[in-house]
Amino acid sequence: MKKRDSILREKSYKFAIRMVRLSRFLQQEKKEFVLRKQILRNGTAIGAWVRETEYAQSDADFINKVSVSSKEANKTDYWLSLLKDTDYIDVKLYESLFHDYDERISMLVSTIKTMKSKKRLTLSA
Repeated sequence: MKKRDSILREKSYKFAIRMVRLSRFLQQEKKEFVLRKQILRNGTAIGAWVRETEYAQSDADFINKVSVSSKEANKTDYWLSLLKDTDYIDVKLYESLFHDYDERISMLVSTIKTMKSKKRLTLSA
């Protein structure tokens, strides 16, 4: 695994921990159960899909797994916005979580672009 990928793996794992803690907060403090399940599912799936890239069978499989991770990140953004706009989380918490999300999505998109570019270069050589 490349250094950038291991950073993405580490940061995605730390984000998953934040999602678990957010889920616990929503359940215990806000008594919210439906949105809690969604944010937990999608927010932790980002790192799970990144972890799956370690055993990708090809560059195409790697790109697919990172792409699925980015889709999970996009859904996480939706749930975070919904939690903020329905006052389950305050703006300060939202901004902190969004900052982490935004960093992850940027890394995922960059990884996809790099791999697709690498694949094009290989095909044209």
